[in-house]
Amino acid sequence: MATILGIETSCDETAAAVVVDGRRVLSNVVASQVELHRKYGGVVPEIASRAHIERLDSVIQEAMRVADVAPADLDAIAATSRPGLVGALLIGLTAAKVLAWRWGKPLVAVDHVLAHAYSPAIDAEPSPWPAVALIVSGGHTSLYHVHDNDTIERLGATTDDAAGEAFDKVATILNLPYPGGPEVERVAAGGNPRAVDFPRTLLGPDSLDFSFSGIKTAVLYAVNGPGRSSGGIEKLTAPEIADIAASFQAAVVDVLVTKTMRAVDRTGAATVVLGGGVAANRTLRRALSAACTARGLRFHAAAMPYCVDNAAMIAALAHHAHARRDWSGLDTDVQSHS
Repeated sequence: MATILGIETSCDETAAAVVVDGRRVLSNVVASQVELHRKYGGVVPEIASRAHIERLDSVIQEAMRVADVAPADLDAIAATSRPGLVGALLIGLTAAKVLAWRWGKPLVAVDHVLAHAYSPAIDAEPSPWPAVALIVSGGHTSLYHVHDNDTIERLGATTDDAAGEAFDKVATILNLPYPGGPEVERVAAGGNPRAVDFPRTLLGPDSLDFSFSGIKTAVLYAVNGPGRSSGGIEKLTAPEIADIAASFQAAVVDVLVTKTMRAVDRTGAATVVLGGGVAANRTLRRALSAACTARGLRFHAAAMPYCVDNAAMIAALAHHAHARRDWSGLDTDVQSHS
């Protein structure tokens, strides 16, 4: 039995968790920075880094208190080392290095996106692998073939905007508050998803990559008029805004589902899993579940607490690296990309 303390600071969530054997979550503490960034309409890296410095120590203490563990009970310290905001990553990884050195524990550096791919397994019984994993967040939209706990193969990724980034940008176009993704989903619930025929960019019949910059531009022109970037939102009624939001969301979901089914066809996988911040979108969860049911596939979405950036998924994935003694040196550095 291995007990691992995980630390996550890749963007704007300060998080720590204690997980046993990669599956049993004893604590999962997340300090959100939403209110700090709201007035700027997006994450400000310098503010995020400062908030991590101010909050991380207390978040780690709370995670260990809730889990009722002491340093002697831990078998390893894990932290996100990539991808993410470099300044934010440095704070979490440096804290993990200090604790690993001070407490005499192995250090495990974890890839944030691969942790999202693993996150649906945290509460799945039995393990869902092998599976196609769709990971959708503000910074990443990727497809993986997860063979087992140790082997994760990337099949495709975004070539420009991630789906979550497109949601945030569309929210700005529609004059909706930050964070944009949940607001677009909320407004879309009252709209007609067929009202506007937005493009579905599929990048060719065999591509497993994604592109969402085109639909962002299409929404911009739908609001302001062809070739115009401003001045139109004030002329739209609330129902018209809802229709645009619903039509945008439907187009993005169609692309995500279509590409995931392509990945299933390529890999022959019998299971599909969904993770990442946008995995909390109920329209996406329902559509992907329905597509899997129609094909006789198993479907498992990450539980809501493990969709947003969190440290439970970091500690959970680290368990398997720790088991094979794939430890990281204290000279391990951060990377902004995978």
